[in-house]
Amino acid sequence: MADFLLREIALTNDTLTAPILTLSHVSKSFPGVRALHDVSLDLRAGEVTALIGENGAGKSTIVKILTGIYTPDAGEISVAGKQRHFVSPRDSWGAGIAAIHQETVMFDDLSVAENIFMGHMPGGRLIDWKETRARAKTLLQRIEADFDADAPLKTLSVAQKHMVEITRALSHDASVIIMDEPTAALSRHEIDELFRIIAQLKAEGRAILFISHKFDEIFRLSDRWVCLRDGEKVGEGLTRDVTEPDLVRLMVGRPIDQVFPKRDIPIGARVLEVEGLTNATEFADVSFSLHKGEILGLYGLVGAGRSEVMQCVFGMTPPTSGRVVMNGRELAIKAPIDAIEAGISYVPEDRQHQGAFLPLGIRANTTLASLAEHVRNGFLSLASEMKATRLLGGRLSVKAAHWEQTLGDLSGGNQQKVVIAKWLATKPKVIILDEPTKGIDIGSKAAVHDFIGELAEEGLAVILISSELPEIMGLSDRVLVMHEGRIVARFVRGEGTGAQAWSPEAIVAAATGTPIEGRAA
Repeated sequence: MADFLLREIALTNDTLTAPILTLSHVSKSFPGVRALHDVSLDLRAGEVTALIGENGAGKSTIVKILTGIYTPDAGEISVAGKQRHFVSPRDSWGAGIAAIHQETVMFDDLSVAENIFMGHMPGGRLIDWKETRARAKTLLQRIEADFDADAPLKTLSVAQKHMVEITRALSHDASVIIMDEPTAALSRHEIDELFRIIAQLKAEGRAILFISHKFDEIFRLSDRWVCLRDGEKVGEGLTRDVTEPDLVRLMVGRPIDQVFPKRDIPIGARVLEVEGLTNATEFADVSFSLHKGEILGLYGLVGAGRSEVMQCVFGMTPPTSGRVVMNGRELAIKAPIDAIEAGISYVPEDRQHQGAFLPLGIRANTTLASLAEHVRNGFLSLASEMKATRLLGGRLSVKAAHWEQTLGDLSGGNQQKVVIAKWLATKPKVIILDEPTKGIDIGSKAAVHDFIGELAEEGLAVILISSELPEIMGLSDRVLVMHEGRIVARFVRGEGTGAQAWSPEAIVAAATGTPIEGRAA
């Protein structure tokens, strides 16, 4: 392994300033799980430090320690050279630490200004509303936000809500800003806008801890990196001195030679046909077919209507016209239970709110959609549930202390594996995977990719919705591209010429609506 992966960094002249925040030899354990062991890191003014590692490596535990949710079992936290002991989020906030999470944690029914100053409203007990709005307006102008301070938070996009959280940090003059997967639900334009604001925060001398599974973001944005594996720090360095293969090897402890293991699987008989499916406000005239053993990719930009079409197929929303045919028989899908009984399952993009019950355990989540299979003599059989959970959990390599462990305590990658296991328990003929690797690390991604290939090999018909072009092209046999609610192009692996050729340029051009000579409508 290259020497720089394990040695301490020899600081250059422009980084000799003292750290704003230091974690020293921090450890944290939970029953049956060692989350962190002897981890140290520094955050410096005007720098972005990327914290990388697989799900379950300890990144979330560090964030929760820095924000006062967890107290470390050992080690020290220092802010501006002063040792601190956080027993609550308020202690962390008071030390100048703010966190922006993948899922925003704010009050949808309050205004932007109220969310910005929640907990420290101008005027104290008698709130000075005029001052609150004026200061909120000034802060929003400072980051060039394009929405009003009086707007209800629920009317904003995910990207705009992230801007509110950044403005909230600025309102408290936070010196350390933690960004935990902030781009997971953003479009490319929104990501560029977020990066502009991060550059502004750097210029103001704030220290930023940036957590992402996307290597292009890490290399574009960060000055330094720290890598965790199994709760331990296994490397750190300057971003300009490292390559993506180096980081992958550190994260997973082995090289990943084939991230998208496409298998040579014979395509079988037609299983599903969708004809002229239309929803008056979201998509129109969507038609496609799906075959046994096939992986059909559905690609498009955020808002193109991909998820909405599949939610309609699954019975979550009604169509205004069109029909769904399964094995030659037209289905009357009025609710998800109709789709499940027909052999269709849907793994949603938002696993935490739509795909799982985080307060429940792994067993309860795994068998939730197939409880009828575990009824014995009128009673739910715990033994039957546990047998199915062990089988599916083992097949998907779910990492947990035990099968009753609360799902919310698992890493994002393991949560996603449990959600997939839940729908596999229904024994579907068609499985729809909506952004199945969103927000999970490269090691878990490779495992999910390989498993998708296994499903197709076993004869399942798979629909894969993904915003990641390499994933779509690496796994799919065919790709349908949506733009503004319609299928605008169809691509077949290894086939086509010109604008219809199997190429990233042609697929992206179709998704963005770029007019290309010779492209079929």
